[in-house]
Amino acid sequence: MNESLKNNLDYLGLTTIKKVFDNYAADAAKQTVSSTDFFSQLIEVEVNTRRERAINRKIKHAHFPVIKTIDEYDWSAPDSINQELVRFLFNLDFIEKKENVALIGPPGTGKTHLMTSLAFHACKCGHSVLFAQAIDIINTLDEAQKNGTYSDAMKSFVSPEILCVDEIGFLPISSHGADLFFQVISARYETGSILLTSNLAFQDWIPVFAGNAALTSAILDRVLHHCHTIVIEGKSYRVKES
Repeated sequence: MNESLKNNLDYLGLTTIKKVFDNYAADAAKQTVSSTDFFSQLIEVEVNTRRERAINRKIKHAHFPVIKTIDEYDWSAPDSINQELVRFLFNLDFIEKKENVALIGPPGTGKTHLMTSLAFHACKCGHSVLFAQAIDIINTLDEAQKNGTYSDAMKSFVSPEILCVDEIGFLPISSHGADLFFQVISARYETGSILLTSNLAFQDWIPVFAGNAALTSAILDRVLHHCHTIVIEGKSYRVKES
């Protein structure tokens, strides 16, 4: 590779082609590869590298607490789960349709595992994801209101194609917090998918949101309008293991 070509590749940011050029050129000469095929191979390796980097960035920006996959899930652990529906969701059609997914069940039954594995799969397929616990979303927005960055904070929860909301109902939410949470749900309604987990059935959500029945109804109305609900029954897998 001459200096002119090196400089041009640097200018264009084609770092992978620059790195592999000599080896690919040597192989092409040995195998009498046409110039078109040689060029195609170089472009393909550059594209694959960039695609992998983009996916890794999406996974990093998702803020998964831990990476989980569907293959790691123990289907024999819960007493009842719609395995067919869970696996169907991995075709990711719900993202394009701006549909939601709710995983409902007792603690320790694998709700967060399944949500994380579905969102991780979406990341690997090029979709943007953000993972957060429900209380952290509220605390972030509350702090943002105080320091004048509310619009930016709200945008961070609205812009991803998928927002994962973990542990609704695990901690009580104040009246102000319930209002902030509703703003997120309302802003994402029919504009992006929400994946959520809760240890409470939907009819038991009113006490979580400061006993505000009207606000809870408004949240559920938007969440459930286009929603796949997966109810998991059984005892805690963690308790069984311990």
